[in-house]
Amino acid sequence: MSDNEQFTKPVTPEPDGAEGDAISWMADPEPHPIQEASGAVMYTEVSGELPVCDYTGEGDEPCEEPAVRKRWSSAAVVSSAAVGAVVGGLFVSVAVVWALGLMPGSQPLRSTASAPKPVAATQAVTIKAGSSMADVSEAVAAKVVPSVVNVTISQAGYDPFSGQQVTQDVGNGSGVIIRKNGYILTNNHVVEGASRLVVTVGVEDLTATVVATDPSSDLAVIKIPDGDYPAIEPGESKDLKVGQYVMAVGSPFGLEKTVTVGIVSALNRSSLVSGQNDLTTYTNLIQTDAAINPGNSGGALVDSSGKLVGINTLIQSPSGSVGAPQSAGIGFAIPVDFALDIATQLIDNGRAVHPYLGVSTETVDEALATQFGLPVQSGALVRFVQPNSPSEAAGIQRGDIIIKIGDKTITGVDDVFTVIRENKIGDTIPVQLVRGDTQRTVQVTLGSDADRP
Repeated sequence: MSDNEQFTKPVTPEPDGAEGDAISWMADPEPHPIQEASGAVMYTEVSGELPVCDYTGEGDEPCEEPAVRKRWSSAAVVSSAAVGAVVGGLFVSVAVVWALGLMPGSQPLRSTASAPKPVAATQAVTIKAGSSMADVSEAVAAKVVPSVVNVTISQAGYDPFSGQQVTQDVGNGSGVIIRKNGYILTNNHVVEGASRLVVTVGVEDLTATVVATDPSSDLAVIKIPDGDYPAIEPGESKDLKVGQYVMAVGSPFGLEKTVTVGIVSALNRSSLVSGQNDLTTYTNLIQTDAAINPGNSGGALVDSSGKLVGINTLIQSPSGSVGAPQSAGIGFAIPVDFALDIATQLIDNGRAVHPYLGVSTETVDEALATQFGLPVQSGALVRFVQPNSPSEAAGIQRGDIIIKIGDKTITGVDDVFTVIRENKIGDTIPVQLVRGDTQRTVQVTLGSDADRP
């Protein structure tokens, strides 16, 4: 049978009259013939009070059955009525007793609406009813949008026609007001190389100054003139869950006060990016499918309560390094717990400090392992140990191959940077090494790069 053919269930032909069906036979005033076994047709006449059909032939010819008339005597009628009354009263009494719950083992009647529902065999996941997503998004947007600003970047240049130095707008980004007196948190790559910054707060354009930057974490703090600005409410990123509602707010392509909605797609993403002058380490990034485009950098990622949970920073673009980057539903935000710590350091100290190990490494791959006869095919080869560093204090030596830090397997230089940045200054972590033909583990207490010689 082909895919286009339909299965047909065999159907047994129905009889002309099923049980209980009213079949109207055509009235036939003629006498009904009776056929004997010999085949001869005989007729009979019926008389009496209750005529019945006495057709005994084998043919298909139906016969007419006149209505049967029955007569009852007065005594029978009275007796039947008395018996019916007694039986009916008995049934009514039993029903009332049962309905009121007076009969042992019986239960009173309950309405269908209040009848207990059957209990499921397993515990079902309960989703609490609440406001619709549209209502939540409207409320979150109304709360957050005033705290997110557009940052216009201008650069100084030389006009060959007039021979004068001019300033022109070259791009835009976003920022988040974190303090009422005008401190704004944004990305370092937004303000890097800018000659002038203009921040749009509401409908007002204000000139901003750079307080401090931290290229290694891609964060920066800028300041607008003192005032009473709508600072965002900080949240926490350590308790975020995959699938949680989030909203991204910023100025993609210069379109101010743009909001997009999505979820937390993943957590703890890490990346290492080479900037213009520095190596930037992104650790524990929040991945989201809320649309993030050029111009969203430095903007806010907030939860369903309108609290800041991240600073929008990167996107995964299908265009790669060719053409204008575009959203592919994969964006990344720096967790607010880390971002606000860096911001506080930048405001208070003018710089931020980070944990450091104190080694210079090279990625071990199959080719390098074969060339130098290394005992492992992947890891980070220690090329230099900084004097008076945490690595030297722990006994790490030049030529060691780092294969594991904490519970993270090390496959190259990038892993060393990101894993160290995931920890804090003062943390003591195990570092697993291969030295010659032996494998050993040393305990390293991370120092501050502020104390680095």
